[in-house]
Amino acid sequence: MKVTLLIFFALTSFVALSQAPTPESLGYKHIVFQYKGESVDVLIASKKGEENNKKPLFFFCQGSMPQPLIKYDDQGPYGIFSFNTDSLENHYHVVIVGKPGVPLVAHTDELGGNFMYFDSTGKVPADYADNNLPDYYVNRNKAIIKFLRKKDWVATGKLIVAGHSEGSTVAAQMAVEIPYVTHLIYAGGNPMGRIMSIVQRSRSFESDTDSTHFGEREFEYWERVVANKESLDASQGDTHKATYEFSSAPFDNLMKLKIPVLVCYGTKDWSAPFNDYLRVEAIRQKKTNLDFKAYIGTEHNFFPLKEDGTPNYEVFNWDKVADDWLHWTLEN
Repeated sequence: MKVTLLIFFALTSFVALSQAPTPESLGYKHIVFQYKGESVDVLIASKKGEENNKKPLFFFCQGSMPQPLIKYDDQGPYGIFSFNTDSLENHYHVVIVGKPGVPLVAHTDELGGNFMYFDSTGKVPADYADNNLPDYYVNRNKAIIKFLRKKDWVATGKLIVAGHSEGSTVAAQMAVEIPYVTHLIYAGGNPMGRIMSIVQRSRSFESDTDSTHFGEREFEYWERVVANKESLDASQGDTHKATYEFSSAPFDNLMKLKIPVLVCYGTKDWSAPFNDYLRVEAIRQKKTNLDFKAYIGTEHNFFPLKEDGTPNYEVFNWDKVADDWLHWTLEN
């Protein structure tokens, strides 16, 4: 794919399975929501014994790629979230939604690189290619939240929307369009749009002026995207339509919000300079509702980098990040 923003999934400590796990066996509430004639999988993590207690929603927008929510191998399931939700569950019902056209559960042997799901032809599902767009996700999530807010176990006075990577763009747009969103967490996003992360990623591999013009090639790619911005051909990875629409800068959406906003990012992420710029402008315009948390020396998924520039996966910071999110929501 054009952007390979790997989302790290920590292996949980479940015992080996002889059959595919179900959401219920993993402790999740599973709702199959109907949206535009399609079934959408909604999973809700709640503190054990408090599943029906009235709590606000913490709605998490996941990052890119057509991955099943539940992945497992012969040793057991992988974590559904990239972070432990236990501390969040003390205060919220934590919600995550599946990707269009992607099954809820899959064995890792059935998946390709980065745990991506492909159909029988070896391509991403048509429903995913057609709907992997910010407007689809925002409108779908609006409908899901409207449905959930009618449940007796949902407290409606507070609504946290959080998103990481691609999901940060969706979350920012949701915060603008949904009047009852009270807090936004914008994590690992690029306020100037996806194409800028693509360019910066390629720039990071350039080493001389003669042969490594990788960034220049991305501008050629962008020209093709703009020329065919309605194309839903996913044979080469993300469709041009998806790249074009996710490259629309969330900067204006973030700056117009008046609710509390937490912007967090790794300083070694390709998007870091653009988040720094957002921070500079927020200070200039005295936007005191925007808080910033920079994780020094970490990359897109908050792993520190080794001396050779590769992520050190032995240092798992996601749980610390989630705890920072929790404390921020309680303090604001």
